[in-house]
Amino acid sequence: MKKYIYTFVLTALLGGMLSAQPYTNVMIDGTGGPEEPSICINPKNVNQVVAGANINFFYWSTNGGFNWTKGTLTGTYQVWGDPCMSVDTAGNFYFFHLVNGTSFIDRMGMHKSTNSGMNYSIQSYYQYTPPKQQDKEWVAVDWTHGSRGNWIYSTWTQFDSYGSSSSADSSRILFTRSTNGGLNWLDPGTRINGLSGDCVDGSNTMEGAVPAVGPNGELYVGWAGPKIRNVQYGIYFQKSTDGGNTWLSAPTYICDQPGGWDYNISGIYRANGLPITCCDRSGGPYNGYIYINWTDLAGTADHDVKLVRSSNGGLNWSTPVRVNNDPPGKEQFFTWMTVDQTTGYLYFVFYDRRNYSDNQTDVYMAKSTDGGSTFTNFVVSSSPFIPNSSTFFGDYTNVTAANGVVRPIWARLQGGVLSVWTAIVNFPLAIKSPSNQIPESFDLSQNFPNPFNPGTKIRFDVPSGNMSTIPVRLTLYDILGRELAVLVNESLAPGSYEYEWNASIYSSGIYFYNLSAGNMFSETKKMILSK
Repeated sequence: MKKYIYTFVLTALLGGMLSAQPYTNVMIDGTGGPEEPSICINPKNVNQVVAGANINFFYWSTNGGFNWTKGTLTGTYQVWGDPCMSVDTAGNFYFFHLVNGTSFIDRMGMHKSTNSGMNYSIQSYYQYTPPKQQDKEWVAVDWTHGSRGNWIYSTWTQFDSYGSSSSADSSRILFTRSTNGGLNWLDPGTRINGLSGDCVDGSNTMEGAVPAVGPNGELYVGWAGPKIRNVQYGIYFQKSTDGGNTWLSAPTYICDQPGGWDYNISGIYRANGLPITCCDRSGGPYNGYIYINWTDLAGTADHDVKLVRSSNGGLNWSTPVRVNNDPPGKEQFFTWMTVDQTTGYLYFVFYDRRNYSDNQTDVYMAKSTDGGSTFTNFVVSSSPFIPNSSTFFGDYTNVTAANGVVRPIWARLQGGVLSVWTAIVNFPLAIKSPSNQIPESFDLSQNFPNPFNPGTKIRFDVPSGNMSTIPVRLTLYDILGRELAVLVNESLAPGSYEYEWNASIYSSGIYFYNLSAGNMFSETKKMILSK
């Protein structure tokens, strides 16, 4: 009987693999119309993941994003969107947002969680300067452990009068910081832009300021706006090396943004190509590289994902390169980017219509392991959806990465109902074997130790062939053949690899792991977790 059950499970497991999606999709929330989501992994414990969505929803996961619990953020003043999730070096999570205080978006708020995102009991507010309005705040935490370690930096757009077309009203980029975990802020903020934008909240408005911290505590900010009002749109850059006390005398104009940041996408209520700024602090070959990512117009109904980089602290910038690798002519929009500070790898997420001639939309990701020189594109959504122009999706997607664990987040419309999703995307920090020999054939070794608690190592070989890299997938299943996680899903060069699996969030029992390489190889083995 035991032999029969084991055979049945393996048959079900292998049969299920044929129809399994490349990446497990997890619905975080499907009630209340959530949109404009943000997500954040704790780099010190990748099982801890938090997320936020408009207007005041927060979520937490203790098992790497497989399961989620929902809460509603409340505070002294009304929470009003633009969620930005972050984490500090002590493992405290933050939910930043706009606030309706005594008037419309007249300040910004911070809620802090000291218990892994389960509730946000500490709050503070900053930049109350009536009658002006604040918009699109974002933050960065200094993780360098230097003299400004754990300082929090925030940048945003301030409007004299939101939506005004009067030439007497303008928009600007402001900066502030907290040196004590968000309890107090420099207030009012420091203006860091040169040329002002208008207040229409369109391409002539200064928008999309996202800060990033460099390996020595440098502070970098990029945003979008007009070069010369009503003539040319572009990407701007500012820099401070002393925690925001002083800045460049004038922002650097990096490059044009054809079509501007405010544009139309068929079926989308409102779209934009606002930029995201990141910096590599991994200590790897691209340590210190600054990256700015956005979307802009390549042709009629053809927006592309773009990237520029600087290897010398923002003094010089590369020519913009195209991240999406499909033929010209299809739409890509709502991009976001992050850097895994363990590896220095870049990860992008964006909506993509390359596979369709109508408004059907997939969610794609891109990965770069060479400092933004080349990109691998892959779909992460399990199926396409069709947006409706009467439904607001928000103004951005988001993605977070740490230690090879990558979690994108996006909004989806199905049957007229909005929901927020993530995908279980893992790129293990593979360890080549000490041997310089290239394996002659595929091989999947028995995990060691076995039984184990809670960690075990899985070694596998990828042989040389007529391809420089081979697509490899290592998948975990329970005893009923249900897919639990995709541990490895990437193209690997020939060699021996070792994946270390930490099963601390799983219960004792029998598990199966399968290694597959397209139609070239597939093998499954059993392992026992004993706690």
